[in-house]
Amino acid sequence: MFRGGSTVKLDAKGRLALPTRYRPLITERYEGRLVVTIHPDGCLLLYPQPQWEEIEHRLINTANQDRRVRDMQRMLVGYATEVEMDGHGRILLAPRLRDFAKLDKSVALLGVGKKFEIWNEETWEQIGSGWMEGQAVADGTPHSLESLTT
Repeated sequence: MFRGGSTVKLDAKGRLALPTRYRPLITERYEGRLVVTIHPDGCLLLYPQPQWEEIEHRLINTANQDRRVRDMQRMLVGYATEVEMDGHGRILLAPRLRDFAKLDKSVALLGVGKKFEIWNEETWEQIGSGWMEGQAVADGTPHSLESLTT
């Protein structure tokens, strides 16, 4: 389970160092093998390879008569890139992935369960500020989550 947030730096080659606390788990359980893809919200998703393979299987096996399904299949699978954590706990993010998420030097890395989200730090701060200032309240809390916030 990945949880919590960190601000990390991208080096000049586009490498991102994963937080130290997750490196042993990623190395031992997943042999350092991860998959990065895009998300419609404008961030990147970073999955351990076995979790990604489950998602990919479900995506590919979903009937795609609906254009939205085809688009999601194309985008998520089409952008999916296998990466391997190096001995220093870094992964290399391809330029097209960095461009998609508008990643520069400072990046927000969020552990959200079975995956990480990788955000442009400024974008993530704006989302967080909006939520804290009540945009989330104005939109309402989804009924399925009300009991978690009271």
